[in-house]
Amino acid sequence: MQRRKLLGTSAIAITSAVSAGLISSCTIRQESEATTSALPKVRWRMATSWPPSLDTIYGGAETICQRVQSLSGGNFQIKSYAGGELVPGLEVLDAVQAGSVECGHTASYYYKGKNPSFSFGTSLPFGLSAQQQNAWLYEGGGNEALNRIYGDFGVISFPAGNTGAQMGGWFKQKIESLNSLQGLKMRIPGLGGDVMAQLGVNVQQIAAGEIYLALERGAIDAAEWTGPYDDEKLGLHRAANFYYYPGWWEPGPTLTALVNQKAWNKLPNEYKAIFTTACYEANLTMLNRYDNLNGAALQRLSKGDTTLVPYSDNILKSAQEAAFQLYADYSTKDREFRQLFNNWMTFRTEVYAWNKVNQFSLSRFNY
Repeated sequence: MQRRKLLGTSAIAITSAVSAGLISSCTIRQESEATTSALPKVRWRMATSWPPSLDTIYGGAETICQRVQSLSGGNFQIKSYAGGELVPGLEVLDAVQAGSVECGHTASYYYKGKNPSFSFGTSLPFGLSAQQQNAWLYEGGGNEALNRIYGDFGVISFPAGNTGAQMGGWFKQKIESLNSLQGLKMRIPGLGGDVMAQLGVNVQQIAAGEIYLALERGAIDAAEWTGPYDDEKLGLHRAANFYYYPGWWEPGPTLTALVNQKAWNKLPNEYKAIFTTACYEANLTMLNRYDNLNGAALQRLSKGDTTLVPYSDNILKSAQEAAFQLYADYSTKDREFRQLFNNWMTFRTEVYAWNKVNQFSLSRFNY
């Protein structure tokens, strides 16, 4: 009898606790819905530098748009547009600065002509891996320093994607020596392009969707894009046979979300937090996808007519010397570049020393 009484008391207690929990859960949900519904409906447009066919890099923009909509309960929506739909792929910064679109997804080194320091936002030759780049941007003060420069353009930036270490480009003819580079026409952006120019290359700036035709028709002799998965999608293996590595100019390039500062200032704090989180997710998601996809793509290319060729040590050493001379020249001419470079170089030295012990030693053993 006593046992039945205890069981009955327990059942009542459990029922009460569950009921209280349900009431609490409903209350929290109702409060959350009320908070969300109280926020304004915001509609933005995002210009990008990418064709939708490159689903992984364009996917960085799509990740931001999808997560912003989901986390805001549909109140904050962003529509992404392919390169050329609203503005040319290499003019995203101009559109965001002018306010003709609220935000964009691009590579900051496309705009080094406006300020050479923008190159740090993507990648520097012989610089940082994707993991190191993220550490510098998020924890080493890199993105804060970049945003002080972007502030002069009325823009704020967020890391929003990374392709991982890239390949070294497609060439119609084998590169036997430094002499082979003289006068060669190559699509390559950023400071990597400046280094190639120092080595005698005729550097071209061409948006992603135009690379294949330029290479196939002979307007250029060589081109780099990202890596096996995207390069295969663009059909670059059908226009050139020699696939070089490593991509010394982009060891861990970051893609960037740019936001017009006035548009940003109008957002509620909740939306600012949502956008920031969405960019963070896009940054990690893109890197994971490329690492998952590139291996199989490289195997497919290797089984076809593609010939994998390493850059010679002579070319790598000459490129490295040219790169650091370029950094010294820019540092002499440009105070902002010098400040960023000093910060970046200190970080690079320390993280290289650390990764030489904890990562590179294991890589040498494994491979």
